[in-house]
Amino acid sequence: MKTFIGIDVSLASSAFCVLDEHGHILKEVQVASEPEAFVAFLRSLRRPIDAIGLEAGPLSQWLYRGLAEAGIDATLLETRRVKAVLKAMPVKTDRRDAEGIARLLRMGWFRPVHCKSISAQELRALLSTRRALQKAALDIEQSLRGILRNFGLKLGPISKGRYEERICELVSGNSMLEATSMAVLRARDKLRRELTSIERQLRDRARQDEACRFMMTMPGVGAVVALTFRAAIDDPGRFRSSRAVGPWAGLTPRREQSGESDVVGHITKAGDATLRTALFNAATVLMHRAKPCWLKAWGMQVAKRRGQKRATVAVARRIGVVLHRMWTDGTDFRMVRNTDTTKA
Repeated sequence: MKTFIGIDVSLASSAFCVLDEHGHILKEVQVASEPEAFVAFLRSLRRPIDAIGLEAGPLSQWLYRGLAEAGIDATLLETRRVKAVLKAMPVKTDRRDAEGIARLLRMGWFRPVHCKSISAQELRALLSTRRALQKAALDIEQSLRGILRNFGLKLGPISKGRYEERICELVSGNSMLEATSMAVLRARDKLRRELTSIERQLRDRARQDEACRFMMTMPGVGAVVALTFRAAIDDPGRFRSSRAVGPWAGLTPRREQSGESDVVGHITKAGDATLRTALFNAATVLMHRAKPCWLKAWGMQVAKRRGQKRATVAVARRIGVVLHRMWTDGTDFRMVRNTDTTKA
């Protein structure tokens, strides 16, 4: 008899639902969200298990690795498809979500997700820290701009290096504003220092990584973009073709067809949003600031036909394809197109 187990992961405890091959519920239980507790429960069933599925998420990857180390095969399910199915349920609870995941496994209507390696997750943590520090520094700078604007003190366009000097000029002579501004500037200085340290670590890692060195030979691709691409892809061999990177990153048009209606819309925005943003930023730099190359020329031709924004998205998609090919082939970017190696 076949057995399917759906797991709805939560922070403290996770809901398990065990189904048989006919869709009958055999058991429902709450288990502590720890790999040891998962393994103990699954082994206590004492019956052959055909499939175990849990929705992909931050905690799910840790639990997945714990099951794998114990010799138990599980599948990470794509979040978008799981959520679309679970929305059909009129009542949403952890127990019902676990049941829905188990039924998805039984029907086979799911898409497995790659579990990233420890090194890729560590790299993503470093990149996430950089984004958080960068956002905090910008937020605190904008907050101080808003405070001073209430008193008619306009900061105006200013470089990062002259920001503190300009603030001190504006608040000079007002003890209350000086005290307020100094507190914010001290916090900003600490954030900027930590951000500089993180960016130095990222640059060092990019220089030491062979794949990143190949990627950074492309115009518009720096250390952050190369490391973001490396962390998101993790294993280039899991793609059968470099062409699959664009759709996986959500950079292909959405299509809705029904009867006589056939609408091609905006991009799908599936996959890793951080990677999609990094590729779009790289495409923007390549289109506007980089030296002439075959990829920029191709993007300019698209811009003439379809507009600048669509051309930038198309270039971003193609950058992902070319970066994957460079990684797998171990080659630098060629400024002049070679159809045998850069075909995308």
